[in-house]
Amino acid sequence: MKTEAQFPTSQESAVSVPSGWMMLGINLGALLLAVYLLVTSIVQAAQTQQFPVFRFVASILLLLLAILFLTGHFTLQPNQARVLILFGAYKGTVRTSGFHWANPFYAKNTKVSLRAHNFNTEKLKVNDKRGNPIEIAAVVVWRVRDTAQAMFDVEDYQEYVDVQSESAVRHLAGSYAYDQGEEDEITLRSDADEVSGTLKTELQERLAKAGVEVEETRLTHLAYAPEIAQAMLRRQQAEAIIAARKKIVHGAVSMVEMALHDLAEKDVVKLDEERKATMVSNLLVVLCGEAEVTPVVNTGTLYS
Repeated sequence: MKTEAQFPTSQESAVSVPSGWMMLGINLGALLLAVYLLVTSIVQAAQTQQFPVFRFVASILLLLLAILFLTGHFTLQPNQARVLILFGAYKGTVRTSGFHWANPFYAKNTKVSLRAHNFNTEKLKVNDKRGNPIEIAAVVVWRVRDTAQAMFDVEDYQEYVDVQSESAVRHLAGSYAYDQGEEDEITLRSDADEVSGTLKTELQERLAKAGVEVEETRLTHLAYAPEIAQAMLRRQQAEAIIAARKKIVHGAVSMVEMALHDLAEKDVVKLDEERKATMVSNLLVVLCGEAEVTPVVNTGTLYS
């Protein structure tokens, strides 16, 4: 049975290169020597009418070699690396900052930034777990961990990060409800830390093949889509009012129960069932009503 082909994964190999200052002295010395040989060969030819072919050729070759070697100097800033590629073959990565020298035939423009980068996704219009249209955006903080993978295992690691980040955010939005989930259900709005952790884990799995390490992810924008925002706002307001009413009623019932219990226990007054019902009704009206209650003093009996 044929299986999917597994492509080899590149792996970074740290190498050291000669000091640029030392090689600068050597290259400048070679350049001066080449100029000296060239000038003396010309002077000798003019004075003796005999051209020193060997010295002239040696000076020209040494001059060309010195100029070529001078192109091998390069600098690296902190948190910057250079990938050494010789005629298509990977020879290692230099990570030490400073002034260096390497083979002039190494490929140019192979520096890689090791600094942390921020990628802010655009506001993506997607559907949450319940199918509600929402807008979501996130920021991803990442840095290159393996320069060989970043250079050789993907075409453009920066573009790869951008595409995979947006794809992961879309997948995240469809995996959770926006808010008001079931009991103990994780939602995008109320469990931001857990959702961000899930996004970071998924992104790390996606970007590992590009030699990229995800340091932090967090949601920067989360809202219902404009076309349903007003309807969802009214629903949230209604649910908040219902929840508040439930709490008020629960508290009022507890207070009435406590009042009846204390009256009976301390034998303050004896109430029959009808008087208890009237007292409960009045207390609930006072405790649950929104408007201020105006008391009415009864100077007669309860039945008058």
